[in-house]
Parts: sequence; C-alpha cells; structure tokens
Amino acid sequence: MLTALALLVGLTASGQGTTAAATDGLPVDVELVLAVDVSGSMDIEEAEIQRAGYVEALTHPEFLAAVKEGVNGRIAISYFEWAGTVNDSSFIPWQTISSAGQAASFAAKLAARPIASRRGTSLSAAIAYGSGLFAGNGYEGMRRVIDVSGDGPNNFGAPVTPARDAATALGIVINGLAITIRPSSAYGPLDEYYAACVIGGPGAFVLAVQEPEDFAIAIRRKLIIEVSGRDAPARLLRASDRTDCLIGEKLRPGFSERYYPELDK
Repeated sequence: MLTALALLVGLTASGQGTTAAATDGLPVDVELVLAVDVSGSMDIEEAEIQRAGYVEALTHPEFLAAVKEGVNGRIAISYFEWAGTVNDSSFIPWQTISSAGQAASFAAKLAARPIASRRGTSLSAAIAYGSGLFAGNGYEGMRRVIDVSGDGPNNFGAPVTPARDAATALGIVINGLAITIRPSSAYGPLDEYYAACVIGGPGAFVLAVQEPEDFAIAIRRKLIIEVSGRDAPARLLRASDRTDCLIGEKLRPGFSERYYPELDK
C-alpha cells in the first residue's frame, strides 16, 4: 500500500491544484471528476461525438432529475482531459450543479473547449491527477468519484493498477466508460480490461460504447448512476482473472518487465 500511495503522491506533484470553492465545506451528494481521453487513437470524429455526448448528458432532464432527487439535491463536478499526460489547461474547476442553469453553464464551458488529441494513453496519470483534485475543493461529498473514459489500455507512464489501488485506499470510487467503436484484437475486450485493471471502490462499474450513436445514451446512463448512487447492473461489474493489466505496455515497442518491479511479485 505504501508503494501505491507513494506513486499517487509522485504523480500528483506536478503542480495541478484546485481553487478552494467559496462554498467551503458545502455538502453535496457526490464530488464527481470527469476524466476524458483525448489520446491520438481517438480520431476527430470520435472526439467530437464524445464531447457532444458529455454536453448533451449534462443538460438532459433525466440527469437533472437524478441530481435533484439526491439527499442534498446538488453535486460538485469538475473536468479534465488526458492522454499520455494530463492537459492542465483542460481543467474546468469545481462547480456546483443543482439546477438546469448551473448544468448549462458547466456544459457551455465544456462545449467551448477546442478539440485536440495528444500522444499516449496513461490511465495511471489520469487517475492520479483526478485523485488530487478532491483535496481542498470546498465540498463535503457523500461520495467521491472519478469517471474515466478511454479507448485503449494504459501504455504510457506508470502501471495503472497501483494508481487505482492508491485512489481507492483514499475512499475514491473509479468508474469507467470503455470506448470500443474501433476495437482492437491486440488486447482483447476493452471493457474487460477496465473491469479488471481500472475501476475500483464500492459499486464501481464500467459501461462500453460500441457505436457512435450510443455515446450520449451511455454517458447519460453512467452519470445518472453516479449521481444517484444506484447500483449498476451486476453484469457490468465482472472482471476476468485472465486479463493482463500490462497488455498496453507490452504492446509498446521496447517494453521490458524490469521497468515494473512492483508488479513482479
């Protein structure tokens, strides 16, 4: 556990920070971080569909109804984009959502962001960065959740499982959206990889997107489950013991097991 926690500290020491909200200690039903993949394997069409899916989901009546039905009737939300590293400039600071107007305001900030891809896929960096956003954010959530979307396995930076374990040790739940519009036979079903290697914490789940037209529905469904705290269908939680959590690294040219001693037990 110390190794995993040390990894998390190291990965989050790059300077990202949260601006403490004026509503210091405001109780919310969930503190939700949206961590969105913009790696090079996401072509411009996929990236645009993904962005539109988040904007639509955040302003959909069903999402707003789920927010209002919570104990506090409000959530806190933030957003950032990641690839091989995290794009600090993509961070949208924490904001309360308890009304359609607030949801529209956050969605507008997201819609206004330029769409650009970057090299590499570092789920570990995304999880570590997202974990660091909760401290001092000004909210007291009943739950803390990182919502990670991605279209491939971890293949850059530190391994993903220690970062996941460090985050869950802090009481953070990690859920996943596995984008399988253009599946690769090289690493097997991506949703199984996410289930085995990425998600974690009580009630963690992964949803798969297989067709472009399913993006908005899947994102909305995921956000509603996260906001409401409802249990995801059991079939979405299964992980395969056969999944290799280093498959992304092994597919990268020049991979060597000696760079991952913490996984060589």
